[in-house]
Amino acid sequence: MTDLPTPLPDGLDWGAAERHAVVIVGTGPAGFTAALYAARAGLDPLVVQGPAPGGQLTTTTDVENFPGYPDGVMGPDLMQDFEKQAVRFGAVLRWGTVTHVDFSETPHKLVIDETTPILADAVIGSTGASAKYLGLENEKRLLGRGVSACATCDGAFFRDEEIAIVGGGDTAMEEALFLTRFASTVHVIHRRDAFRASQIMQDRVLSNGKVQVHWNTVVTDVLGDDAVTGLRLEDTETGEARELPVTGFFVAIGHQPNTDIFRGWLEMDDAGYVQTHPDSTHTDVEGVFVCGDAQDHVYRQAVTAAGTGCMAAIDAERWLAERDVIDETRTETEYHAAPAEDSETHRPVAESEA
Repeated sequence: MTDLPTPLPDGLDWGAAERHAVVIVGTGPAGFTAALYAARAGLDPLVVQGPAPGGQLTTTTDVENFPGYPDGVMGPDLMQDFEKQAVRFGAVLRWGTVTHVDFSETPHKLVIDETTPILADAVIGSTGASAKYLGLENEKRLLGRGVSACATCDGAFFRDEEIAIVGGGDTAMEEALFLTRFASTVHVIHRRDAFRASQIMQDRVLSNGKVQVHWNTVVTDVLGDDAVTGLRLEDTETGEARELPVTGFFVAIGHQPNTDIFRGWLEMDDAGYVQTHPDSTHTDVEGVFVCGDAQDHVYRQAVTAAGTGCMAAIDAERWLAERDVIDETRTETEYHAAPAEDSETHRPVAESEA
């Protein structure tokens, strides 16, 4: 670890701090699913909701690719359903943001909103990631009304329409190709005269008849009152301005994992995604687990985030059980995690062998 952790605030009374078997940092599909599974295991998890309760889906309108909703569902409504289910089984939600952590010993130390100390035997990080945007005022205003950062989520809403995507890396190329399945024309806008994507991805985009590339071009505004109607573009060489009529605008300039709170404590890649052990949510710190978009830079879907939230809760429950921490904090009837498996035979391990 190259980053130094932020020291805890002075003057906190750790002797009077609440102690919980499991504290979940952040919500969204990963955090709420972790809360549901931990609650059903009788762990009474504390969920600190963070600055954006519900995560990225609260800024999404129609969600049509989450299982169990054949007619689709509004993003905020989906997150409310997640929350209700977790609370029904005993998850305790708390407003606030975890501003400091100390993972040097167990129980782990967390501070909410700079002032409230919390002790946790196990911590599940589900802080998610945030899409990078251009920073335009109308881009933010029209988010979910034609502006999107997820082609997989929203591409199907633009069948036989002209849309645009900005970016020049592999992700932008992949999403542009995905969008050609639906749109009549996909305008790829790039500020330079060459993509930075891999050659094979460039070739696929440039050879696709539905793609029109706008080189040396930047987006200066998103047009539309209630929905996107076009973009205002500017040539980076000549300064010439023009308008491009489109009904959808996709931003593919990267994501930023919301993991700064863990810097100095957890191993991360160069982009800031937390590194977890293969086929698990364990981090390099005992008793700390991370799930969802904070550690997934490949799929970034609600359903995959929910899946890793389930994994994190089961990993945490097993970790606590191995250390006899949860005997006093959970009931005996609500443990639903599958038994551990032998790594070679993949057969369940008997309690006497675990």
